[in-house]
Amino acid sequence: MITCESLTYAYPNQPQPVLRDLTLSIPDGAFVLVTGASGAGKSTLLRALNGLVPHFHGGQFGGHVRVDGQSTLDTPPRQIARAVGFVFQDPEAQFVVGQVEDEIAFSLENAGITPDGMERRIDHVLRLLGIAHLRGRQVSTLSGGEAQRVAIASALALEPRHLALDEPTSQLDPLAARELLDALVGLNRRLGLTVILAEHRLERIVRAATHLLYMEANGEARLGPVRDLIGAVPLRPPVVEAALRLGWQPVPLDLDEARRGHFRVDLPPVRRADWSPPGVDLALEARDLSAGYGGRTALHGVNWAAARGEIVGLVGANGAGKSTLLKALVGLVAPSSGEVRILGAPVAGQKRHDLARRVGYVPQDPNSILFANTLREELQFTLRNHGLPGDGAALLAELEMSPHAERYPRDLSGGERQRAALAAMLTAEPPVILLDEPTRGLDYLQKRRLAGLLRRWATAGRTVVVATHDVEWLAGLAGRVTLLQAGRITADGPTGQVLLGAPGFATQIGELFGHPDYLTAESLTPDRRAPGA
Repeated sequence: MITCESLTYAYPNQPQPVLRDLTLSIPDGAFVLVTGASGAGKSTLLRALNGLVPHFHGGQFGGHVRVDGQSTLDTPPRQIARAVGFVFQDPEAQFVVGQVEDEIAFSLENAGITPDGMERRIDHVLRLLGIAHLRGRQVSTLSGGEAQRVAIASALALEPRHLALDEPTSQLDPLAARELLDALVGLNRRLGLTVILAEHRLERIVRAATHLLYMEANGEARLGPVRDLIGAVPLRPPVVEAALRLGWQPVPLDLDEARRGHFRVDLPPVRRADWSPPGVDLALEARDLSAGYGGRTALHGVNWAAARGEIVGLVGANGAGKSTLLKALVGLVAPSSGEVRILGAPVAGQKRHDLARRVGYVPQDPNSILFANTLREELQFTLRNHGLPGDGAALLAELEMSPHAERYPRDLSGGERQRAALAAMLTAEPPVILLDEPTRGLDYLQKRRLAGLLRRWATAGRTVVVATHDVEWLAGLAGRVTLLQAGRITADGPTGQVLLGAPGFATQIGELFGHPDYLTAESLTPDRRAPGA
C-alpha cells in the first residue's frame, strides 16, 4: 500500500507549495487515474511516491509518504525504485545507454542483480510487454510507442509492486496509445501491479481505472472510485460530458457503455458552409515536396496549401511525416526536391530572422526553445529580436501565465512549459503559426482556452497549422484536416469527413453518432455550429 500523510511540498525558491496537507491511501492492485488542472501537482505527486521529491529536487518537504511501510524520506531513492517503478512523460529523458537490452540491464546492474538474474528478468519483461523483437535495437531508432514500452520494461525489470507513469501517451498516436494502455491494464489485472497513471486525455483509460485521483488547483486532492467522482470533477471525457449535457442515466464511462445503454437523441443538421480546397490568397504552399533526415525520406512529393485565416490540422501515426512537414514549412528541413512558399515567397534563400518574423513555430519539446532566466525575459527577447514594442503581458494573461512571469521557465510544470513556449514564440504575432503537439500537458480547460485564442487569431487573418494526436481537441478547432500516412497525403478535407473516415482517428462523439457534423460534446448543443461553418 502507498500512503501520504499530511504531505506538503514546495520546490526550491518557490514560496507557494505545490502539494498541501495531502492525505490519501492507494490500495494494492489499484489502477489509479490521476488528473487535474495543469500545474496542480500531478507530476510532483508521482515523483514523491518514488522519492525523487525531495531527494533529487530538494525543496521544502513536510509530512510522510510510505510505500509498503517504507518512508520515502528515510529510504534512498534507489531502494524505493525497487518498490515503485517510475516512467517519465518523455521516455528519452530516462534512457542512458544506446541499446534496448543494455538500457533494461542498466537499472539491474545498479541494483546488484546477478548476471543470471539479469538475463531472466530481461527475458521476462521483454516477453511481458511484447517487445522481444526490439532487444537488439538502438533506442534512438524506436518509435514513440516502442520507446515507452522499453521505458516501462526498464522500470518493471526491478520487479516493483507499484508503477507510476507521467502522461505516457502524450506523444503517441491513437493506435499506439491504445496498445500501450492495453498493456498496462494487462499488467494490472494479471500481475496485481498497482498502476498510478497521470493523464489528461481521460477518454483513453477511464473505463479501465478503478480509482480517480483529482488534483485540485489549490494543492488538495480527491480520491475515490471512478464512477463516484467522474461526474463531479470539471475535467471529463467527451462521452461523460455528452451524457451530462443530454441527461443520460446512468452516465456511461466509454463508448461501449454508451452503445449498450441504447441512448437516443435527435440531432438537427448543422448548417455548414461549402468547403473547397484553398486555391487563392495562400499563406503556405508545398509543391512536390520531398524531405527527410539522415538519408531517410519522410515526405514524398507532397502538394499541400493553406489559405490566410484557415485553421488546418495535420494527423497521422507516429512517423507519418507531420513534424517533418512543419519543419520544412519553416525552413528547418531543406527539401530534397520541390518547393515551399510562405506568403507567396519561396522559403529557400530567406534568412532565418526574416522567416521567424513571418512564421511562429512551436516544436513538441518546449525546453528546446526556452532558455532565458524568466518567462518575461523569454517574451522580451522575441520582441527585441524583431524590433517590436511591448512586453507580451497581454498574451501571458490570455494564456493564464501572468503569475509565472518571473519564474524560470524550465521549473514550470509540463503544461505550463507548453504555454510558456507558445507565449515566447507567438508574442511577435506572426501571420503564420505552426504548432507541433501544442496540447501536450494541457488539461481540458486549458485546451479550450488555447482553441479560443487560435480561433480569434484565425478570424483576424492569421493562418494556423496544428500537428497533433489529440483529435478530440482538434475536432472542435480545425475546419480542415490533412491525413498523412508514410510521408504522403491520403486524405484532405472537412474535419468530420476526414476523421470519421480514418480508422483510429474518430472522436468519441463522432464514433457514437457516426455523423461528421457531431464530433464533440459541445457540438451537441443545438445553437453551436461546426468548425468551418
